Amino acid sequence: MDGDPSSDVVVVGGGVIGLATAVVLAERGRRVRVWTRDPVERTTSWVAGALWWPHRIDPVASARAWALRSLEVYEALAADPDRTGVRMVEGVLGEADLDEATAWAGRRLPGLRAATAAEYAGPGVWARLPLVDMAVHLPWLRQRLLDAGGTIETRTVSDLVSVGAPVVVNCTGMGARELVPDASVRPVRGQLVVVANPGIRTWIVSTGADGEMAYCLPHPDRLLLGGTADDGAWSTEPDPAVAEAIVRRCAALRPEIAGARVLGHRVGLRPVRDAVRLERVPLPDGRALVHNYGHGGGGVTVAWGCAEEAAGLAAS
Repeated sequence: MDGDPSSDVVVVGGGVIGLATAVVLAERGRRVRVWTRDPVERTTSWVAGALWWPHRIDPVASARAWALRSLEVYEALAADPDRTGVRMVEGVLGEADLDEATAWAGRRLPGLRAATAAEYAGPGVWARLPLVDMAVHLPWLRQRLLDAGGTIETRTVSDLVSVGAPVVVNCTGMGARELVPDASVRPVRGQLVVVANPGIRTWIVSTGADGEMAYCLPHPDRLLLGGTADDGAWSTEPDPAVAEAIVRRCAALRPEIAGARVLGHRVGLRPVRDAVRLERVPLPDGRALVHNYGHGGGGVTVAWGCAEEAAGLAAS
């Protein structure tokens, strides 16, 4: 197939969705080029907290299937965390209902249980979930693609029709708003604070009575503290007042965070849509366009399931 021009696929977008899709395609024998406006270090995926669990993503039935398939992949990758950036980590989903969590993923996560009062001051679910260090995982994904024969080019695409390949896969996230164009794609702004890890080994996700989120996601050398979900907000500049509030909320959950040294700030725009768009449509000249965007805050959670479905659509 290497010499067959009809095997060419261009994946537009170099975040976790685009790279995972490109990897699946390349490892199935397609000749894959990724065109990305930004290197992985400047994508929204780089900013992600990246705890595997559904967040603002529809349709529910499809998202569950994509997420559970992705869980299988992450569980395997967690066998080599230093290389892949994926670890299985325990923690508490605050304000979660055990029956609902069990119905959603219980058979795949047999260790789900109600959190104890010592673990969380309120109703919650204790779980062992994949936690992905995107600073490690995205470069690893990029290298896996290159090892499979794929290529990555830094270039800006202004028109999907002009992309020169028999199959074009659109994994542009927020970029789809202008590129498709699809006005239903909107940003939900997330801000995080990165601090030195004072020894915390379990994660926690909480929602206060005022609706404000607080989460603490531990990596060996640092913590990611969040967060926000500002619907329709476009600014990618960190807000110092928001950062202070994030640290304050997280310190209320884990007091040792209060004195942790701040290492940096992150802001990302989650590409939210009423439902993920994953479908194949014809281009005006008869070539194929596969859309794979609109994953909101669940891109990491569903990446591999969506990648495999997109690869199937590209081959159909």
